[in-house]
Amino acid sequence: MRTPSKADIYLLSVRRLKYFQTQRTDGSTAAADRMEVPVSFVLVLAFICLSHSLELQNALDRLKRSQEHVVSDPSDCVSRTRQPVSANPHNFSVDIRMPAVVPAASDTYLCTAFSVPTSQDAYIVDFRPHASMDTVHHMLLFGCLTPVSTSSYWDCGSVQGTCEDEASIMYAWARNAPPTKLPKDVGFKVGRSSGISHFVLQIHYGDVSAFRDHHRDCSGLTLQMTSKPQPFIAGIYLLMSVDTVILPGKKETNADMACDYSSYPIYPFAFRTHTHHLGKVVSGYRIRGGKWSLIGRQSPQLPQAFYPANKDVSVKYGDTIAGRCVFTGEGRTSKTYIGATSADEMCNFYIMYYMDSRHAVPYMTCMEPGSKELFQHIPDEANMPIAVSPADINSMMHMRHSTDHQDNRLLWDDNKEALDQDYHLEQVGGWPLDSLQVGQVSGLALDSDSNLVIFHRGDHHWGADSFNSQARYQQRSVGPIQQSTILVVDPTKGTILKASGRDMFYLPHGITTDKNNNYWVTDVALHQVVKVSSDGRDRTVLALGEAFTPGSDSSHFCQPTDVAVDGDTGNIFVSDGYCNARILKFSADGRYLSEWGAGSSDRRRRIPFRIPHSLVFLPDRQEVCVADRENGRIQCFIAQTGEFVKEIKKEEFGGEVFAITYSPAGDGLIFAVNGESPFGSAPLRGFVIDYSTLDILDIFKPEEKEFKMPHDMVERGDGCVFVGDAGSKSVFKFTTEKLHRSVKKAGIEVQELEEMETFVQTKLRPEHNMSKAAAVQEKQTVARHEAYTEAAEKKKSAAQPSRGQAVLPAIITTLLLVPLLLLLSTGLFICWRKNNRCEVKSEPSSVGGIWGKIRGKAVGSLNLGNFFASHKGYSRQGFDQLSTEGSDQDRHDVDSSDSENEEYSALPPPHPPS
Repeated sequence: MRTPSKADIYLLSVRRLKYFQTQRTDGSTAAADRMEVPVSFVLVLAFICLSHSLELQNALDRLKRSQEHVVSDPSDCVSRTRQPVSANPHNFSVDIRMPAVVPAASDTYLCTAFSVPTSQDAYIVDFRPHASMDTVHHMLLFGCLTPVSTSSYWDCGSVQGTCEDEASIMYAWARNAPPTKLPKDVGFKVGRSSGISHFVLQIHYGDVSAFRDHHRDCSGLTLQMTSKPQPFIAGIYLLMSVDTVILPGKKETNADMACDYSSYPIYPFAFRTHTHHLGKVVSGYRIRGGKWSLIGRQSPQLPQAFYPANKDVSVKYGDTIAGRCVFTGEGRTSKTYIGATSADEMCNFYIMYYMDSRHAVPYMTCMEPGSKELFQHIPDEANMPIAVSPADINSMMHMRHSTDHQDNRLLWDDNKEALDQDYHLEQVGGWPLDSLQVGQVSGLALDSDSNLVIFHRGDHHWGADSFNSQARYQQRSVGPIQQSTILVVDPTKGTILKASGRDMFYLPHGITTDKNNNYWVTDVALHQVVKVSSDGRDRTVLALGEAFTPGSDSSHFCQPTDVAVDGDTGNIFVSDGYCNARILKFSADGRYLSEWGAGSSDRRRRIPFRIPHSLVFLPDRQEVCVADRENGRIQCFIAQTGEFVKEIKKEEFGGEVFAITYSPAGDGLIFAVNGESPFGSAPLRGFVIDYSTLDILDIFKPEEKEFKMPHDMVERGDGCVFVGDAGSKSVFKFTTEKLHRSVKKAGIEVQELEEMETFVQTKLRPEHNMSKAAAVQEKQTVARHEAYTEAAEKKKSAAQPSRGQAVLPAIITTLLLVPLLLLLSTGLFICWRKNNRCEVKSEPSSVGGIWGKIRGKAVGSLNLGNFFASHKGYSRQGFDQLSTEGSDQDRHDVDSSDSENEEYSALPPPHPPS
C-alpha cells in the first residue's frame, strides 16, 4: 500500500496580489473671515477622520487578503501551529505553506514538510485549502514518519519522492475545489500512536508561465485539529489506473479498476475524481452478490472536491470495489499515457471513509485492472458523460476561498442531506391562502424565479365525447378556453402573480419552462407542442405539429402529453402520447432529430409504452425519464442517443404512474405520483425514490383531503413539492420534516454539512427544464405563519453576513457627522447673532427632509445646502405590482365530471355557450 511517487490528487493555490497604496492628501488652510475658522477646523477634523478610516480600511483589506491567503510578504509564507482562539483547549489549527517558492520549470513537483505539533494523538477534522488553479495544477497532503528531506522544500517529482517510509494520502485538491469538513466524531488520526509524525505537502505546478509576474507562491492548507479522541477514524481508499493508453481520435476509452476488499467494514462518506483534460466521467462502485451499487460519479472537469457519497453503501469483507474512468482521444494526434505531467493523463477515484477506531486503516489502494467479464455488468451510467457548461468553467475559474467567510461553505449540499437525514414529505396546511379557482390542473412547472407555474383547463373538460375514434377533437366549435390557462403563483402564499394563455388552448396537458423562461406546453386537442413567451402577451413563438390533425410521422403528434428541455443545448423532448407510444427529440428551433420507443434490458421482452404521460430531463446525468402510465413504470434513457438506461417499477405504484419529477440531491431523487388502475387497488400517493438504488425513501399523501387524480408534480429548490390534481381541481403543497438521525452504521450523529454557493450545484438551482430542484429542510404547518416566518428568516439570514461589514461605514459616518453638526450649530448661532448677514431657508426636500440651505454672504464660506443637494439624488426603486388577472376567478365553476377519457370515465354535462 505504498503511495505513488508522483501526485495523483489535486489542490489549488491562491495567487498573491499586490497591495494597493493609498495616498493621503494634506490640506492647507487659507485666510478667511470668522465663519471660515470653524469651517476649516471642522474640515481638518474631517480629513483626519477620513485618513484614519482609510488606514483602518487598508488594515482590514490586509486582513481580508491574509484570510484569503494572498501573501505579498514572503516572511508570511510560514508553516505554523495556531493555538485556539476559542475557549475549547482541545482545538488548534496547523498552517502548512510553501515557503515562497518559484518553480523553475513547468510540471515541477515541490514538497515541504511540517512536524505534527504534538507528541500525543491528534485528529484532523477539517481541511481548508488556500490555492488557485491559475497557479497550481494540484495539491496533495501525505502523512508519514520520516520525510525524505529536512530542507524547507525540495523537488519531489524526481526519484527523491516524499517520505522515507510508507506515506498515506490524507487529502487531495484541484481545480478550485471548496474546503472539506469531516462528519462529526470522525477524524484523521495523527501523532503518537498513528505512525504519522510529519505532514508532507506536495504541489504540482503545471504551467510555469503563471509566474511571469515574479511572485512567490505560498499555497497550502490549514488543518483544523483536535486532541479530543474521535470514535471513528477517517481514511482514503484510492483506485487508480496505471496502464491505460488513450488512442488518438478514439471517441471513448475506458480505464477500469477493481479489487476484492479484505479488511474491516468501511463506511464511505465522500468521494473525489481526478483526471486531466481528456477525462469525461469517473465512477466508483461496490459490488456485492453481483449487484453494483454506486458510491459516487462525477465529471473530473468540475472542481475536484470531495463530494457526498451514496449514504446507503458500506463495504465489508468479500465485497469488490470497482471504478471506471471514461476518456476521449478526440483532438489528440498521438497516444496518451498515464503519467505525471499535465500532457499525460491520470485516472483516480478517491473514497473518503470512516471505520471503527479499533480497526482503523488510514490508507488503502487498488491498482488492479479488473476482468473484462466483471465490467460487462457495469451500469450504463458509468459511460454517460456529465456535461460541463461554460458557466461552470467560468464559476470554477473565479472561485475564491475565504476561510473565515460563511458564504464559502462546504460543497456538501444542504439539499443532499440524504447523507444524514430522513425524508418525510408532509402537506402544508392552509396553502394556498386564497382559493386559486382553477380548472382541471394538468401541468406544473417552475419559472426562472422558482415561482410555481400552473397549466389548467379552465371551463373545458376532457370527457368521453371529446374525441372520435380517429382521435380528432369534437368540441372545436366551442372555441378555445377564455380564461387564463397559465398562472404564475407565489410558492409561499399561493397568490397569483401573473396570468396568461387566454383564448389559446383547448385541452391543456403538460408544461415546462426553458432557460429563457419561455413556456413549452402540450395541447391534446390541438395535437401540438407550443412554445409561448412568458411576457404576458400570449405570443406563440413556435408550434410543432399540425393543429387539430393527429398523426404519427415526424411532423405530427397524437395527443402529446409532456415536454422536457435540455437547459444546455435547448433540445426538447416530447412524450407522444395517448395514441402514439414514443419519445421525440427536436432541436431548440424545432428541427426533428430522432425518436425512440420503450426500452428493456431484455430486448426479446420489450413492452411498448402505454401512454408515456410525463417527462423529466436529468441535467446532471444527461438523461430523460418518462412515466409510462398504464405500464406502471418509469424508464430512463440517455438523452443524446435514446439508449435505455434503467426501469423503475414498484408494486406500490399499483399499476399506474401518472407523473414524475427529479432532484439531483444525494445521488439523484425521482419523485412520482400514481393513479387509479382498473387492475389494482393501491391508494393514490406520492413517492420519493433513490435513483441509484431504486429504493423508495418516502411515501406521502395529503392530510386534509385525498388525492383524486394527481396529474403532474414539480419539486422546488427550497424543498417544496407541488402536486397538481386534475380531479379535485387543486394544487397540493408538501414539504419535508427533516428527522435528524445517527450515522446508520456507526451510531454517531453526523454533523450537518453546509452548502457552498458556487455552481455544483449548478446542480442545485431550480432547473427550468423540469429538473425542478433539490431536497428540503423546513417543516411548515400553517401557511400564513410559514409565509411571514420564512420572509423574516430570509431577511435575517440576508442581513447576517453584512453586519460586520456595516460597522466600519457606521463609525466613519458618525465621526464625519458629529463635526458637521457642530459646524451647522455654529453657523446658526452666528447667523442669529449677525441677523442680516445670512438667512436660513427651510427646504423639506433636502437630505433627510430636515436640512435647510445655509447661504453665507462671506466669500469662500461653505454652502451646506448645495453640498447636501448634490448628494441627495438617490431614488427609491420598486417593482410595479404584477397583474393578478385570475384564470377563471370572474366566472362560475361549471359542474362537470372530474374524470378523463383514459383519465376520465364519466360524461360531462352539456357545456353552456360562451
